[in-house]
Amino acid sequence: MSATGYADRTYASPVPALFGRVMGLVALTVGFATLGVFIARSWGGAAWFIAWLLALGCLVGLNVANSRGNTGLAMTLLFAFGLLIGVSVSATVNYYSQTDPTAVRQAFGATALFVGGLGAGGYAIRRDLSYLYRVAFWLLIALIVASIVLIFVRIDAAYTVYALVGLAVFGLYTVLDFNRLRRAGTDEAIPLAAGIFLDILNIFLFFLQLFGRNN
Repeated sequence: MSATGYADRTYASPVPALFGRVMGLVALTVGFATLGVFIARSWGGAAWFIAWLLALGCLVGLNVANSRGNTGLAMTLLFAFGLLIGVSVSATVNYYSQTDPTAVRQAFGATALFVGGLGAGGYAIRRDLSYLYRVAFWLLIALIVASIVLIFVRIDAAYTVYALVGLAVFGLYTVLDFNRLRRAGTDEAIPLAAGIFLDILNIFLFFLQLFGRNN
């Protein structure tokens, strides 16, 4: 779920500097997530769910801390968020790494191309696209509802459609989040990094599901 659907700012920002800072934070958060995947590689049970709940708390906390000007705490919570998310998806990633490593490599490559292309496109668009966040939000709600339905209804083709729709939804969020970099203030760097990290993570997981099923 994206964390950057906030009201647009009316003041200008040093876009190149902000872009570099956000991308640096995203890279560090991905690094912490990778560490989380490694740490929890042999864990089982409900550890993933506990980690997911704690990660959700960190996401809420970093937005609160950032809104109050506590950048240090917000950044700490961002990295904790990445680590805990890594723990929560560790079982999935490690399962594919052991049973179908080709799917993992394909998912990494496809994610890099997908995010790179859509991110560059969103950043290049000068028009403010923030009004589309509402559309993306309702599409995300529909996607969540579909995921709940698929727990009880097992149709092979439906999982492929679900993954493709998921890629479309988070592809839209990627365009919107990168477009937002043109107008965001420097105080929004951390929430933006969290949002882009979530875009990348979900896109990777959907590609992993697609390539895993195809292989």
